[in-house]
Amino acid sequence: MKRSPELTPLSHDHHQALFAAQQLKRADEPGPAVEALLAFWRAHGRDHFRIEEEILLPGWLEGDPTAERQMAARVSEEHLAIRALVRRAEREGLSGEQLRELGVLLADHVRFEERELFPCIETALEPAAIAELGAEIADAEARAHGDTGG
Repeated sequence: MKRSPELTPLSHDHHQALFAAQQLKRADEPGPAVEALLAFWRAHGRDHFRIEEEILLPGWLEGDPTAERQMAARVSEEHLAIRALVRRAEREGLSGEQLRELGVLLADHVRFEERELFPCIETALEPAAIAELGAEIADAEARAHGDTGG
């Protein structure tokens, strides 16, 4: 399914997440895999999670009274689990097995959002609501990456 332009920036981040997840799943040595994980997290992951939690999910729940709140809860729970593992990686490192488990969790999380959550949002919201969300997402992405437009 072709992604709506409004959600495309988040899908681009997902591409980066899948690349990081692949590296984690193939990790033989924790050092390089942790470095790749933290580079992804600092460049994309942290801000991506915040944008989904502060803009996308609330905008969807506000605009769709029949929204499947269990889907939003799953996103939040998985974000917490991933954040906790990234935090551990930053502080004390992760074993090869933990890195591979994180890679699976991250890949499964991205696939859930791309295959289930985003299509649900795109179907449920009116075009004006999606456009408004898209503008908020674009503004947040620009702020996160230091593009103030001037």
